[in-house]
Amino acid sequence: MKKIIKQIAKTAKAKAAASSFGDKVREVVRKIPKGKLLTYAEVARRAGNAKAVRAVGSILAKNFDPKIPCHRVIRSDGGLGGYNRGLEKKLAILKKEGALR
Repeated sequence: MKKIIKQIAKTAKAKAAASSFGDKVREVVRKIPKGKLLTYAEVARRAGNAKAVRAVGSILAKNFDPKIPCHRVIRSDGGLGGYNRGLEKKLAILKKEGALR
Protein backbone atom coordinates (compact mmCIF):
# COMPACT_ATOMS: atom_id res chain seq x y z
CA MET A 1 0.00 0.00 0.00
CA LYS A 2 2.78 2.46 0.89
CA LYS A 3 4.47 1.70 -2.41
CA ILE A 4 1.29 2.53 -4.33
CA ILE A 5 0.83 5.80 -2.43
CA LYS A 6 4.43 6.79 -3.16
CA GLN A 7 3.95 6.01 -6.84
CA ILE A 8 0.74 8.06 -6.99
CA ALA A 9 2.47 10.99 -5.28
CA LYS A 10 5.43 10.73 -7.67
CA THR A 11 3.12 10.67 -10.70
CA ALA A 12 1.11 13.66 -9.42
CA LYS A 13 4.32 15.60 -8.81
CA ALA A 14 5.57 14.81 -12.33
CA LYS A 15 2.24 15.93 -13.85
CA ALA A 16 2.32 19.17 -11.87
CA ALA A 17 5.88 19.88 -13.01
CA ALA A 18 4.95 19.12 -16.62
CA SER A 19 1.97 21.45 -16.60
CA SER A 20 4.05 24.07 -14.83
CA PHE A 21 6.63 23.86 -17.63
CA GLY A 22 3.83 24.04 -20.19
CA ASP A 23 2.50 27.17 -18.52
CA LYS A 24 5.97 28.71 -18.61
CA VAL A 25 6.36 27.85 -22.31
CA ARG A 26 3.00 29.41 -23.17
CA GLU A 27 3.89 32.54 -21.17
CA VAL A 28 7.24 32.92 -22.96
CA VAL A 29 5.59 32.51 -26.35
CA ARG A 30 2.72 34.86 -25.45
CA LYS A 31 5.30 37.63 -24.96
CA ILE A 32 6.92 37.32 -28.42
CA PRO A 33 6.02 40.56 -30.21
CA LYS A 34 4.76 40.72 -33.80
CA GLY A 35 7.60 40.66 -36.29
CA LYS A 36 9.93 38.82 -33.90
CA LEU A 37 10.85 35.14 -33.66
CA LEU A 38 12.29 32.81 -31.05
CA THR A 39 13.67 29.33 -31.56
CA TYR A 40 12.27 26.29 -29.82
CA ALA A 41 15.61 26.10 -27.97
CA GLU A 42 15.36 29.70 -26.77
CA VAL A 43 11.79 29.16 -25.58
CA ALA A 44 12.93 26.06 -23.67
CA ARG A 45 15.79 28.02 -22.09
CA ARG A 46 13.57 30.93 -21.08
CA ALA A 47 10.97 28.53 -19.68
CA GLY A 48 13.61 27.02 -17.40
CA ASN A 49 14.75 23.81 -19.10
CA ALA A 50 17.20 24.28 -21.98
CA LYS A 51 17.17 20.54 -22.72
CA ALA A 52 13.39 20.41 -23.26
CA VAL A 53 13.39 21.65 -26.86
CA ARG A 54 11.23 18.78 -28.13
CA ALA A 55 8.81 19.25 -25.24
CA VAL A 56 8.33 22.86 -26.33
CA GLY A 57 7.35 21.65 -29.80
CA SER A 58 4.93 19.14 -28.32
CA ILE A 59 3.33 21.75 -26.06
CA LEU A 60 2.92 24.23 -28.90
CA ALA A 61 1.51 21.58 -31.24
CA LYS A 62 -1.45 21.30 -28.87
CA ASN A 63 -2.02 25.04 -28.63
CA PHE A 64 -5.17 26.47 -30.21
CA ASP A 65 -5.34 29.63 -28.07
CA PRO A 66 -5.02 32.65 -30.40
CA LYS A 67 -3.39 34.61 -27.56
CA ILE A 68 -0.39 32.25 -27.74
CA PRO A 69 1.35 33.06 -31.06
CA CYS A 70 3.11 29.73 -31.52
CA HIS A 71 3.70 30.57 -35.19
CA ARG A 72 6.51 32.86 -33.97
CA VAL A 73 8.64 29.92 -32.86
CA ILE A 74 11.05 28.39 -35.39
CA ARG A 75 13.86 25.86 -35.50
CA SER A 76 17.42 26.80 -34.57
CA ASP A 77 18.58 26.11 -38.14
CA GLY A 78 16.10 28.68 -39.47
CA GLY A 79 13.53 26.12 -40.60
CA LEU A 80 9.90 26.79 -39.84
CA GLY A 81 9.38 23.73 -37.67
CA GLY A 82 5.77 22.68 -37.25
CA TYR A 83 2.44 24.45 -36.97
CA ASN A 84 -0.87 22.86 -36.10
CA ARG A 85 -2.69 24.92 -38.72
CA GLY A 86 -0.27 24.04 -41.55
CA LEU A 87 3.14 25.33 -42.58
CA GLU A 88 1.72 27.39 -45.45
CA LYS A 89 -0.40 29.33 -42.96
CA LYS A 90 2.58 29.76 -40.60
CA LEU A 91 4.70 31.13 -43.43
CA ALA A 92 1.93 33.50 -44.57
CA ILE A 93 1.37 34.85 -41.04
CA LEU A 94 5.09 35.39 -40.45
CA LYS A 95 5.42 37.26 -43.76
CA LYS A 96 2.36 39.39 -42.94
CA GLU A 97 3.84 40.26 -39.51
CA GLY A 98 7.16 41.20 -41.12
CA ALA A 99 9.17 38.45 -39.45
CA LEU A 100 10.07 36.92 -42.83
CA ARG A 101 10.38 38.28 -46.34
